[in-house]
Amino acid sequence: MTTTATAPEAALDDATLAGRARDGDVRAYEQLVLRYQGPMFRLSAKMLADRAEAEDITQEVFLTAWRRIGQLQDDSAFAGWLYRMTTNRCLNVIRSRRLPADVDPDTTASPRTDLHPEHAAQVNGQMAALVAALQQLTPEQRACWLLREVHGRSYEEIAEIVGTNTTAVRGRIARARAQLAEVMKPWR
Repeated sequence: MTTTATAPEAALDDATLAGRARDGDVRAYEQLVLRYQGPMFRLSAKMLADRAEAEDITQEVFLTAWRRIGQLQDDSAFAGWLYRMTTNRCLNVIRSRRLPADVDPDTTASPRTDLHPEHAAQVNGQMAALVAALQQLTPEQRACWLLREVHGRSYEEIAEIVGTNTTAVRGRIARARAQLAEVMKPWR
């Protein structure tokens, strides 16, 4: 077998990689995992406020996606499919909880604290307040707000992910923004 110079798999679009993965190409699926594991973990961590649960959810989503990739009707919808699975798993976990989680915020991408400790303390305080405020939102509001504000998904994509219409999504996001703005007033 000879190897020819081809574009690296990392440069391929989602649809091409998803199509190859559906045909059994493990390396193509690995590229999709590398591309999306960070965003799915961050979404889970912010929705659940629990790193361990977020890691479990992320792993479960990618295992399920691998097993069910043959059911994906449109290869270009792979990212939306992952967001939907992740959001639904997180909502199920939240609904199954008896008591609210009292957990420290996730520690992803924190600023350097050695340069300006006062600023770092302020930023850490703001992040803790935001995480606490997010936990006060309904799970549906939290999901919609995170998908829009953190992950940059469109209202149409969010509606499809959470299984509602764009009017409901806009309403949830508006209520979430208003509630978060009120809670975050001291930090302005």
